[in-house]
Amino acid sequence: MMRAVLTGLVLSWLLVACASSGGGYSGNKADDMSDPAEVNTQLGIQYMRRGMYDASLEKLKKAIGQNPDLQLAQVSLAILYERLGEEDLAASHYRKAYQINEKDPVTLNAYGQYLCRNGDLNKADRMFRAAAQDPLYQYPEMIYTNAGICARKGADLAQAESYFREALQHNPKYRPALQEMARSSFASKEYLATRAYLQRLQALTPLSPEFLWIGVRAESAMHNRDAMASYALALKNRYPEAEETQALIQWERKQGER
Repeated sequence: MMRAVLTGLVLSWLLVACASSGGGYSGNKADDMSDPAEVNTQLGIQYMRRGMYDASLEKLKKAIGQNPDLQLAQVSLAILYERLGEEDLAASHYRKAYQINEKDPVTLNAYGQYLCRNGDLNKADRMFRAAAQDPLYQYPEMIYTNAGICARKGADLAQAESYFREALQHNPKYRPALQEMARSSFASKEYLATRAYLQRLQALTPLSPEFLWIGVRAESAMHNRDAMASYALALKNRYPEAEETQALIQWERKQGER
């Protein structure tokens, strides 16, 4: 699940990178067709996002055949091979992308996530830190959030929280970082902070079952029955089949037995 979420975020990055680097459609047909490798790269990314992996593979391999030094094509192909379970090929193309330009933040972020998923946490952290050094990159909050997730995987909770806070300094409304801070605060029994992060999340989007359930328990710990009941009612009404709803029902039964 986490792998799918992270690679999904990278794919969103890749489309932005493709457009900003000149690899996206400009609206001018002549310009769009001026670099076939870039056009095929964009098509490959779009196909990958839609789950059309065969078509994506064809386009990305064609792009690399046209221009093996096109970094976006190499890192996109690495992500695709990872999704297809071709770990050796994924690693090879991540390395090729990195060797083309060791300072490219999109590649550093994607490669860092790959290394983190495969347990090379120190090298992954170096990748994230290097990516964050690019002052022109538009989405540093993504890099810092990924770095925080990786730091937490290595049980460095203080560093993880520091990265999440850095992400929110760059973008106070960045939902992945807000979600991570809500989880972190709740795990640390910092319930007032948990409430604050949940409120910030709720202002942006309806809360998922996970965060409604966190809200129930955080407000219960603070003896705020009205807020607890509000979260519980929302969880039951919106997500009656969710695992968190079943956990809530069991929890309420135990509370009633006391």
